[in-house]
Amino acid sequence: MNYILFDGPARNALLPFTFTRPVADILIGLMTIRQKWELYLGSTTTTLTEEYLSEKYPMVELEHNVMINASFLPNPILAEMVGNLEANQAIFKGDEVLAFYTSEEQEEVDFDTYEIIEFTADCITVEHTWDIFSKNDAAIREDFEFITEDRTSQPIPKSVNAIAPENIFIEEGAKLEFVTLNAITGPIYIGKNAEIMEGSVIRGPFALGENAVVKMAAKIYGATTVGAYSRVGGEINNSVLFPYSNKGHDGFLGNSVLGEWCNIGADSNNSNLKNNYEEVKLWSYETEGFAKTGLQFCGLMMGDHSKCGINTMFNTGTVVGVSANIFGSGFPRNFVPSFSWGGASGFTTYITKKAFETARLVMSRRNVAFDDVEAAILEHVFEVTKKWRKE
Repeated sequence: MNYILFDGPARNALLPFTFTRPVADILIGLMTIRQKWELYLGSTTTTLTEEYLSEKYPMVELEHNVMINASFLPNPILAEMVGNLEANQAIFKGDEVLAFYTSEEQEEVDFDTYEIIEFTADCITVEHTWDIFSKNDAAIREDFEFITEDRTSQPIPKSVNAIAPENIFIEEGAKLEFVTLNAITGPIYIGKNAEIMEGSVIRGPFALGENAVVKMAAKIYGATTVGAYSRVGGEINNSVLFPYSNKGHDGFLGNSVLGEWCNIGADSNNSNLKNNYEEVKLWSYETEGFAKTGLQFCGLMMGDHSKCGINTMFNTGTVVGVSANIFGSGFPRNFVPSFSWGGASGFTTYITKKAFETARLVMSRRNVAFDDVEAAILEHVFEVTKKWRKE
């Protein structure tokens, strides 16, 4: 069977992260949503997403296809139901389509002609940006159980102070000495060739991606995920860092999500709780206003390629778009549009030529090419976000 992950109605609610990727490629738990589905189904997947992303994330349509709403994370029950779908069958959860069978001859899909299968069990959904960190605890636990089943961890080094070692899994090539790992509060997963430097103290649930680094004396609280090739230090609480992003120095990051290729300057901090303890509101790209999150704790949402200088301060519930460069004293406003250059004293437009030069340098340091496909995606983001910048 050919499986295609589609963005679904949550796509715009997941901006700025879906400016540069399909919903399926959001990281939560130990893996992206796509990686989870591919492991559960034992099959590769392709993507139905925005046209400007389709060259990097193409869709492959065959004679028979199963379309899957990427906002829904798989579990054993759901994956089995999707794997058993037959012609003219669709799975719904409430009013929302979760998956359906289609063929290349179908010009349109009329669910009135389908046999509707109700999915009544629980599953994790990612429908808002803040779901990425607020549901990361549950996602890490599910992924850890699935990915470590019937496998044996590498031995925990003798110098490591391991609490509840049965909840710790270390992949081949990982390096860690003289650190404290407390897995009573949740599982701890250390990816292939990752490193945790001495003096670090980590409480689960925690996931460290392949070749990622935790720097000396870091303090990390669950539920936190550090993506592949990222580097972290200082104090982190309940946050998700996508691959290739850095928060390498002292400073606090809490209840936050960083996209790829982000960099947080030394001694930068974000607030994750309002002084009056009220519910946090976040900028909504859908309503072009601030929307309630239902959360008391909510920090920084930062899109791909955005960066901040040393000693930057972010207010509770700040949204930063793609390729923004923030610096200077004081708090920048709670919504920083994509391709903004500046800080609390004001912003100018970060022109694409300069932004691309930086992206090319940053990515080359990790032996990743900044090619024409990447440039075209960012050019599109630059154009569609113009209305929020003060030119």
